[in-house]
Amino acid sequence: MTEQGKPDRSESDAALEQEIRRERKFSVNEALGRMAGQGMLKGGSPVSPQQQAELEIGLYLREHLSDVSGALSVVVLRVVKQSAQLLQNPNAPLRVLSDFVGRLLQSPKLLEELVREADVEWGQMLGERPRFQQEGRPPSPDDPYTLESVRADLSRLLESLRSEAV
Repeated sequence: MTEQGKPDRSESDAALEQEIRRERKFSVNEALGRMAGQGMLKGGSPVSPQQQAELEIGLYLREHLSDVSGALSVVVLRVVKQSAQLLQNPNAPLRVLSDFVGRLLQSPKLLEELVREADVEWGQMLGERPRFQQEGRPPSPDDPYTLESVRADLSRLLESLRSEAV
């Protein structure tokens, strides 16, 4: 107590804190925050630059890649996340995505591999057998990811990336 008969500010704060903690459920996040102490994140972000870049790319893909099932977006994000280019340039994620898509469109082999991965991802997501396009044959009418459809989708994506960079 202070000389004026009022409880010390720190005593009332401690009592309030104890009351709040009694009402809350324990969480790992709270325990980590307590261990680190006050001001741990002062001026900093709890999300690493790499994670921020991945989130920005994922959001951009969801907003700009026409992909009803989402399998193509998942595969593109997975491959870009693992790229050395993103690790080296986490502060320019859309430029990394643009470069990646440009390389895909210039390489028939890389594009075929991406389409195959998207077919596999689609099959796993929907619990169906993937529909792989066979060389020299027209694609199945119910194949959601053909070389031409993915090429067209990625071309539109690259166009939007380049128009935003201007």
